[in-house]
Amino acid sequence: MKLLLTIACSFVLIFASAKENLKSLHSPHSTFHHYKGWKKLFDGKTKTGWHIYRNEGDGSGWQVQDGALVLVPNPDKSSKVKTGGDLMTDGVFENYHLSLEWKISEKGNSGIIFGVQEDAAFEHTFNSGCEMQVLDNDGHSDGKITKHRSGDLYDLIKCTKETVKPVGEWNHAEIILDHGHLTLILNEEKVVETDMWTPEWNALVAGSKFKKMTGFATFKSGHIALQDHGNQVWYKNIKIKEL
Repeated sequence: MKLLLTIACSFVLIFASAKENLKSLHSPHSTFHHYKGWKKLFDGKTKTGWHIYRNEGDGSGWQVQDGALVLVPNPDKSSKVKTGGDLMTDGVFENYHLSLEWKISEKGNSGIIFGVQEDAAFEHTFNSGCEMQVLDNDGHSDGKITKHRSGDLYDLIKCTKETVKPVGEWNHAEIILDHGHLTLILNEEKVVETDMWTPEWNALVAGSKFKKMTGFATFKSGHIALQDHGNQVWYKNIKIKEL
């Protein structure tokens, strides 16, 4: 009987271990995913593969610290040297699954902007691309505005639930764009889901602050940008899987 019990317990432990391993294989942070189509956009050591939007600024405000891309705002507000600016991928992407981690400073504001067109017609990244909001909900004034809180599709769709972690903690964000079907995930919870480029989508844009921005969110491919909103912010483990 003891032998049977020992064998049964062993099978339970093996099954539980296998289940955990299988679960980890499906994480965008696993090495397994690198071999299944996941590609690092940030190597954790350099800014290779990234540049400042329209090359407006020297980019020195974006630094690599402890394996993360960190925006360190220039303390000299009177300086004519632009050290920051939105940091953008060199590459252009169409259908993809983006995964990254972020944390924001107290009273901070930033965002992950996608579908960005680097063109003289667009002064800012947000003139052409949509944004998944990155925010200190409690400390920043935008936290009082519907559709401007962390995880929201900025000024278009509010989160179905709020899953953001406290300021100073890492959040895992995912953006999945698959032939117009858009899903935003924050800390393993789906928070926004919609279809772009439909009559309903057009109505959302028409009811937003972007309604007069010609070309906003009309492009099916574009760059991905990390927004400089003047506050310290960290990004790491930035990966993408093209669909």
